[in-house]
Amino acid sequence: MHWQLDVTFQEDQCRIRKGNADANFSTLRRTALSLFKNNHSEKVGIKNKRLLAALDDDDLQEVLCGK
Repeated sequence: MHWQLDVTFQEDQCRIRKGNADANFSTLRRTALSLFKNNHSEKVGIKNKRLLAALDDDDLQEVLCGK
């Protein structure tokens, strides 16, 4: 899972260190990764699914709602 988080979200490059922010963002990244893995609408990688969701609100809604 660490490799996927690093490739998809560039987790190793993240500079968040203050307070609980690093743990909070780690939880958000893991949740997002799970949502993208559960979405089977497109036959593309996780990184490309993230890009598609960022570009199109319908794709984002599909990822979030699990349709």
